[in-house]
Amino acid sequence: QVQLVESGGGLVQPGESLTLSCVASGGASLDGYAVGWFRQAPGKEREAVACISSASYRARYADSMKGRFAISADNAWNTVYLQINNLKPEDTAVYYCGAAVEGDYNDCLYAPDLDYWGEGTLITVSS
Repeated sequence: QVQLVESGGGLVQPGESLTLSCVASGGASLDGYAVGWFRQAPGKEREAVACISSASYRARYADSMKGRFAISADNAWNTVYLQINNLKPEDTAVYYCGAAVEGDYNDCLYAPDLDYWGEGTLITVSS
């Protein structure tokens, strides 16, 4: 079982940028997995942001997330990142990363297809 850990959240002002990180506990590589970023705003359901596959090395973005978000992984797949630019108050949410073994999911932007999750990191965007 893989436990993921997110970091990088905090209190930021509108217009700022930041990068979140997702790692596997114990430092295990995520090579062989697809990894996605999701967020849950207050009073709303969890929604997909982006995901990336270690098999295809291609990133996918939820349609509403195209433009200000960029997902990436380092070469060893030790860390998966989510860069968010021009943060807005509506970006306030707990951000989660999730993962599934390659070949064991249909859609890495569909949260129920992913098997391993972190506890989340909170981004609060406020003046």
